Amino acid sequence: MLEKMSFFAKLYNVDVNPEVGMWLLYGTIIIFSIIVYNLGFARKLSLLKNVVIYTVLMLGCTILTFFAVFLPVGEGLVVAILILSMYKLRLRQAKHSKAG
Repeated sequence: MLEKMSFFAKLYNVDVNPEVGMWLLYGTIIIFSIIVYNLGFARKLSLLKNVVIYTVLMLGCTILTFFAVFLPVGEGLVVAILILSMYKLRLRQAKHSKAG
């Protein structure tokens, strides 16, 4: 079973201590999802709308956490963070060179 687990599931020892491991995996998925949301999709919204969005995001992360034990969900989010970070950096450089 250990060889079929994803990197983050192995890292958090989900097979040895499932309760703590799943909570750590859940927290990781939430953090990565929030970063991806902020890098790629976030807009200025009112406080209530932000609360609703982050609540729904955390509920969706619950399902993703169960998938993340055997599928590379966390790894995919890391790749999305890297790609969106490069995009934001290039966009900032393009705006800076266009303005200057």
